[in-house]
Amino acid sequence: MLTKRIVPCLDIKNGRTVKGVNFVDLRDAGDPVILAKQYADLGADELVFLDIAATLENRKTMHDMVLKVAEQVNIPFTVGGGISTVEDVDDLLHCGADKVSINSSAVKRPEMINELSDKFGSQCVVVAIDAKQVNGEWLVHLAGGTIPTTIKLFEWAIEVEQRGAGEILFTSMNHDGTKAGFANEALAKLSELVNIPIIASGGAGNIQHFVDTFNIGKADAALAASVFHFGEIPILELKEALYNNGIPVRI
Repeated sequence: MLTKRIVPCLDIKNGRTVKGVNFVDLRDAGDPVILAKQYADLGADELVFLDIAATLENRKTMHDMVLKVAEQVNIPFTVGGGISTVEDVDDLLHCGADKVSINSSAVKRPEMINELSDKFGSQCVVVAIDAKQVNGEWLVHLAGGTIPTTIKLFEWAIEVEQRGAGEILFTSMNHDGTKAGFANEALAKLSELVNIPIIASGGAGNIQHFVDTFNIGKADAALAASVFHFGEIPILELKEALYNNGIPVRI
């Protein structure tokens, strides 16, 4: 059985790690390079590094920071934010990223998923989907959650897989930063609809939330930020609890 993955997320703005609630009210959480090394040393399975302002500010992800982070870690490392061309991905992979995460650019030009998968392999293509439940319907949002669309989460997830994505990173905007638990009902439905791994994001507040997202939400990986950044849940303690609950993890 494949082990479940614990993935700290580093949201970057102006060279610093930040964390907010429901995608707003950002506060400083530290130096991303130092945090990345700490997480690698403490047993994280992977890292996600998102330049959250890159798309809004119409610029590329900061390559120098990617290089520095890649020098410090020995675990898989996904980079996202401001990626809009095959050349962008080529540059980031050369800087040391193992995977790339695309969101707005994939929605605006879905063929990009095919192009990246064909050139680099599906294993390095993560499609991030930020969705919000509006009147009972999960709708995709773009540009760090600032631009609503009429695209339906589950239909988009199916298309993303068909186009060659290797993983889906699903963030519930309703749950983001609330520490009230992951969107397990939506996650479970996603896992039924697609055959690629689903990374759960948004809502982690305690260890039981991780247990639930693996057992109830059927997630393949769980991503969190503030509970790790501010020392609320030690990664080793979390993994031991998951193991004791019969969830396969790498310790």
